[in-house]
Amino acid sequence: MHFLIYLVAALAEIGGCFAFWAWLRMGRSALWLAPGMVALALFAWLLTLVDTDAAGRAYAAYGGIYIISALIWLWSVEGVRPDSWDMAGAAFCLIGAALIFFGPHQLAK
Repeated sequence: MHFLIYLVAALAEIGGCFAFWAWLRMGRSALWLAPGMVALALFAWLLTLVDTDAAGRAYAAYGGIYIISALIWLWSVEGVRPDSWDMAGAAFCLIGAALIFFGPHQLAK
């Protein structure tokens, strides 16, 4: 369930940020900002659904999923195929995210 929450949160965050990118860098209408802000609010809400004892840990573990999702976005939406450096970096990030999320942490105070 956590992975699904993180995946949908990543899509919401990337989509929301891309709306701002489209407006500022691609010359699209400012109307792109409204769905962008809704998507970013959805992203923030979704991260609150992750069952962990500390918000920072949820955000840190999410980072690995975000990077993979951003590379999928890069390829599927922007038409740029990730190279071996992108893939190696993503692998390192996923290992780090797994350590953060699944590690035997002490309970938050």
